[in-house]
Amino acid sequence: MATKTVPKVDASNLIESFSEFKEVKNIDRVTLISILEDVFRGIIRKKYGADENFDVIVNDKGKPEIWHNRKVVDDEFAEDSFDYDPNKHISLTDAQKIDKDFSLDEDVAQEVKLDDFGRRAILTIRQNLIGKVLDLEKDAIYNKYKDRIGEIITGEVYQIWKREMLVLDDEGNELIMPKMEQIPSDFFKKGDTIRAAIACVDMKNNNPVIILSRTSSAFLERLFELEVPEIFDGLITIKKIVREPGERAKVAVESYDDRIDPVGACVGMKGSRIHGIVRELKNENIDVINYTANSTLFIQRALSPAKITTIKLDDEKKRAEVYLKPDQISLAIGKGGHNIRLAGKLTGYEIDVFRDVEEEIEDVELDEFAEDIEEWIIDELKKIGCDTAKAVLELTNEDLVKRTELEEETVNEVKKILRAEFE
Repeated sequence: MATKTVPKVDASNLIESFSEFKEVKNIDRVTLISILEDVFRGIIRKKYGADENFDVIVNDKGKPEIWHNRKVVDDEFAEDSFDYDPNKHISLTDAQKIDKDFSLDEDVAQEVKLDDFGRRAILTIRQNLIGKVLDLEKDAIYNKYKDRIGEIITGEVYQIWKREMLVLDDEGNELIMPKMEQIPSDFFKKGDTIRAAIACVDMKNNNPVIILSRTSSAFLERLFELEVPEIFDGLITIKKIVREPGERAKVAVESYDDRIDPVGACVGMKGSRIHGIVRELKNENIDVINYTANSTLFIQRALSPAKITTIKLDDEKKRAEVYLKPDQISLAIGKGGHNIRLAGKLTGYEIDVFRDVEEEIEDVELDEFAEDIEEWIIDELKKIGCDTAKAVLELTNEDLVKRTELEEETVNEVKKILRAEFE
């Protein structure tokens, strides 16, 4: 049988409730139509008890239409049969009230007037629609950022509070930068453009929370990738980064191509590449270090610009005793202890610094020992040119016995007295 349709009813006064959702950000048209259909089917089930015989159609203009599909039955069946279902059937008399040309067993598709649902139902439809769209938006934002942790994004500062700052991305999504994720010398005002790394993406109370950071090592690593093409292309590898934001950072780099100097490539001609990163980080000092698997050499490089005399390693306890000249100790420790702390984090060793001092003790004339050594013995030693204590200690016992009239026992006693002076 052919299906006849009843002319549509104008529902423009109700469509305005949903027109604002035609072009919702982050939600494609197919998904939005699915939401509309789901919401309307919910209200249909509430009013009619079932929705199997209803079609919900959203036209190209975003206007929803509801069609009730029924089969025409005779009046007697409609009045007396237990099988009669007003959702599935319509009596011939009622069908011909719609269109006098309807006959038995024909299919009737009648548009349901949105006004028939009532004002309260329409408010419910709107609330449900808004709720579902917002939930979908939240999911879309979460899915957009969940796999981008560590990436740099550019946003606009929208609001600044005491403990955090609200940043909007290019689509107007809200991102948060806590105070602890800002460089201490950072100063931003509303409307400023800001660059930061995505540090954390989470859902809290069904709301996406995207945390930004300018203090993370990932932020510095991405900046190097942007400024140094060799890192972006994989010719130079960043092995490790440690930072004390706004103060100092150490970056260990390595190149598998002997023709490339990794440190030189990162710094750039006259510091051209590193300067851009330093400016972004509010003049944070950045030490770029050539990575090596040799722990001793790596510690030595990590403590630059200090020059190390010797290093003693305890690999089991991961401790390093570093000996330096007195004038190098302050360089090794650095302002506020930043240099030695970062060197320890970079190398994985707990570093202890010691002074390497070779004390030059002045020599002592033999006559100074007159109270402890007999005068004739001192004279004997002077006869062979030993006027000072060190001159005597530098000769062997055999030489002293051979060249003087002293017994070996006497020589031992004299040396014992002289050594005590220096000890």
